[in-house]
Amino acid sequence: MSAHLTELAFSALPLHASLRAGLAQAGFEFCTPIQAQALPLLLAGHDVAGQAQTGTGKTIAFLLATFQRLLETPAADNWDGKQPRALILAPTRELAIQIAKDAELLNVESNLRIAIAYGGKDYQRQRETITDGVDILIGTPGRLLDYHKQRVFNLNFIDVMVLDEADRMFDLGFIKDVRFFLRRIPKPEQRLGMLFSATLSYKVSELAYEHMNNPEKVQIAPEKMMGDRIEEWVYYPANEEKIPLLLALIKRLQPERGIIFVNTKQAADVVWGYLEGNGYKSALLSGDVPQKKREQLLQHFQDGEFPFLVATDVAARGLHIPAVTHVFNYDLPQDMEDYVHRTGRTARAGASGVAISFACEEFVFSLPEIEEFIKHKLPVASTSDEQLVSPQPRVKPEKRPVHNRNRNDAGKNKRPHRTSRQSDAGRQRLKANANKQ
Repeated sequence: MSAHLTELAFSALPLHASLRAGLAQAGFEFCTPIQAQALPLLLAGHDVAGQAQTGTGKTIAFLLATFQRLLETPAADNWDGKQPRALILAPTRELAIQIAKDAELLNVESNLRIAIAYGGKDYQRQRETITDGVDILIGTPGRLLDYHKQRVFNLNFIDVMVLDEADRMFDLGFIKDVRFFLRRIPKPEQRLGMLFSATLSYKVSELAYEHMNNPEKVQIAPEKMMGDRIEEWVYYPANEEKIPLLLALIKRLQPERGIIFVNTKQAADVVWGYLEGNGYKSALLSGDVPQKKREQLLQHFQDGEFPFLVATDVAARGLHIPAVTHVFNYDLPQDMEDYVHRTGRTARAGASGVAISFACEEFVFSLPEIEEFIKHKLPVASTSDEQLVSPQPRVKPEKRPVHNRNRNDAGKNKRPHRTSRQSDAGRQRLKANANKQ
């Protein structure tokens, strides 16, 4: 049995026959830990607030519980057959799309009507799909709110409410829209409620207890937060060493598929340009890339046409990209939780992975908070041990439209510009760590 699975088989759970067929056809036999903990509670009718990152199997857990509820609980007598009975909210288009794909995977014999709504494209087509009648409505808050205010659908018959990546809803400023829906669906005791979040922070827990029916908390042990299969390293390069170090590591490690995270669009352009200029084909993903192009780039990356993806935190969560072997934090994230989300792109579904971080002069100050949050020190690697590469000139990215700027990139540089004294302090920190090696 794979190390990331438990001994609890799906066949041991009281699931509807059509769901058993869907699971068997998809090749699912044993539960992951989050599924093993959450599903018995959900199938018994208890609300659940779960801590789980993407890649842990939480989507299948809440989809199975959603399907089971709709298949076994008769709709209200006055239901018109068209209004949604389940509402699943996701913070990003990519995550909503992935949830819908997983739902269709389970739906081979259940024949429930699944609709998806997200911004960026297909406005009229999505609207018509919902109008035709839907059982499970999946989407992002903004587009769903638009349709709801136009009375494309109502919330009177919601039997299941799922809030996925709740912490990200707060981060992206969607929580007002989320509360709009939560206040208009039937009362918590009249429905099944599920909330999943990478971290059950105070604000997320408060949301759960305000809008759920005494939810059971299902939490992965903090010491397991990063997983046993992620090999982590931190380097302390000077700012001018970052590109030579990145190129040296790529040359030495030969990643099959790597994501390089940066904190700003400007940094993304620079890193992408040096990769392209030095013979490494890469996709560039930041908040101002139009939705259609985003989907094309992600597909090319997943298909292996680009071995590297350079991304801001717009890509840190909600992307289901299999077989990512390496994650590079070219810029150390300024939000400690983002470190977990970024590194969670690798070592998914039982695979192993490598996460390498650059604690440079500008972003080294985030490291203590990150290490406190993940409850362990990052092993230190020496920049001087690497054969630094003298880079070829970088390629300038083609000019891309900025009118579609995504909120995900907004406000990422939350910290003020560092004074020369602060920069000196950073250099002293770098020297001190180098001397320890």
